[in-house]
Amino acid sequence: MMSPTRAIIEGADEIRQKLGVGERHEYEIYDVLASEGFTEYVSWPLKHTLGRRHMISFATKEAGGFANEDYCFLRSLVPSMAVLSELRTKNVLARTLLQTYVGPRAAEEILSGSITRGSGDTISAAIMICDMRDLTTISNNWPRDDVIDLLNAYFDVVCIPVEKNGGEILKFMGDGLLAVFPLNVPDACRRLIQAVQESSGGMQRLNEENLAAGRPSLRYGVGIHVGDVMYGNIGTQNRLDFTVIGPAVNLAGRLETMTKTESRAVLMSVDFVEAYGRDTENRFELLGDRDVKGVGHSVRIFALNEQSSETALPNPQV
Repeated sequence: MMSPTRAIIEGADEIRQKLGVGERHEYEIYDVLASEGFTEYVSWPLKHTLGRRHMISFATKEAGGFANEDYCFLRSLVPSMAVLSELRTKNVLARTLLQTYVGPRAAEEILSGSITRGSGDTISAAIMICDMRDLTTISNNWPRDDVIDLLNAYFDVVCIPVEKNGGEILKFMGDGLLAVFPLNVPDACRRLIQAVQESSGGMQRLNEENLAAGRPSLRYGVGIHVGDVMYGNIGTQNRLDFTVIGPAVNLAGRLETMTKTESRAVLMSVDFVEAYGRDTENRFELLGDRDVKGVGHSVRIFALNEQSSETALPNPQV
């Protein structure tokens, strides 16, 4: 066994060991320390709440080991170190957990105290809503574990390019997702299109693997718009969701739904195309004006020219 850690974790209140070169030691770490000139080792448990135990250890090269006053001083530090280490550990865990479930921007907002219902900011962003096709049929015809594997592979293909290109995934909605590219990031609209095209290439490769394994091909639709959104807390007094809302989000969702009737994988509004700027003629195909449910006027929509390609952009500083 390499070290006495397990003994401490399993209940030992102290481990103290004199060290000497050539002596037989219970743990390998003692031999290593002795070969480096250490003369004594001591460790204590750091007792956290809920019965969790961690460990702190010290070693000295002083002849004869720790002097009694040094040993007592180090032992007196243990309760304070236990409190400090638990605070630091839980801070890291909380940050990691929040970033995993709500994204890095929302995590920082929540950790800074933005937990009041209705609190939030208005931000300008390019909005992307993506939804997988035929999940009901797949779920009815394939075992649960296969469906979960297909979903996870699909989200990897779609989400990794979004985050790589500076977007933030705010929400998974069953087999769909909502992501934003804040316009304060340089080339946000171009980064969104770059992410969509990388996802398309990844989906082609994934479907080749699925077909080779006898699994179904996957399809998805993407709606893209740009505008101001309210970014903050929505929900009940006891349960909140940190998300974006507003007419711009609604229109992106409507465009995603229209990909089914338009038989195009990616649809976007004229507002997004104008915000995108240069090189739009070869990159986007005008489909015309369409009546959109919930919108009081027709909307000029475009499809992504799937033959076009983006030049890779540098990672944004976000």
